Amino acid sequence: MDNCYIQMNNVNLFYPSHIYNATTLKQEVFALLKLQKKKEKLEDVHALKDFNLKINEGEKLGIIGHNGAGKSTLLKTIAGIYPIKSGTLDVKGNIRSLFDLALGFDLESTGRENIMYRGLLLGETPRTIKEKEQEIIDFAGLGEFIDYPIRSYSAGMLIRLAFSISTSIPGEILLLDEVIGAGDASFAAKAKERMLGLMGQAKILVLVSHDLSTIKEICNRVILIKQGQIIKDGAPEEVIDFYKSSI
Repeated sequence: MDNCYIQMNNVNLFYPSHIYNATTLKQEVFALLKLQKKKEKLEDVHALKDFNLKINEGEKLGIIGHNGAGKSTLLKTIAGIYPIKSGTLDVKGNIRSLFDLALGFDLESTGRENIMYRGLLLGETPRTIKEKEQEIIDFAGLGEFIDYPIRSYSAGMLIRLAFSISTSIPGEILLLDEVIGAGDASFAAKAKERMLGLMGQAKILVLVSHDLSTIKEICNRVILIKQGQIIKDGAPEEVIDFYKSSI
């Protein structure tokens, strides 16, 4: 099998202006009564600008930069969540993204039923997710609550189930938005161990984090993004030092 890779050539991505220009009924009434100014219309946001990036198998890429620089946008573009306006995106390898853990959950269904729903959404078959079901249940540690509707779960229980499902299915390309801490302190240790295992197994890791020490520890390459463009690409220590000096 050919090596895994991610290739982006002159990629441009825009956030459509209607997302920002939408107004509520209250805002419209207040503007009509001249109690507040009418919102000015905003243009489309150019989130990624002629973006070029090649990530090869074996690379663990860290992405750093200020809030709003385009880091999470880049991850979701690679994952195929955000459509690009122009340029090309070519991905070879099975992607596993961990930045929207609760996607696909049905609050009225049981934890066990949601294992199936979420597993199917992640590309598993009914047979393969059924084979993983008991391991997921054991890892989440929900006991009899696995057969209760998840609307009855606490926030901690829900994140434990979501984390257990999402990390039970490995991928050749692992996309992470921050190193995820899941559940309470008693769950955190085994969650961290599993995350490190997933990172080690992945043929390509792409990690967004504000924790520069974690980036330095885990990654073998780092890019610094500013306003939707790469301004520095290289060894972790070199890029992180450059970033610190520019703050």
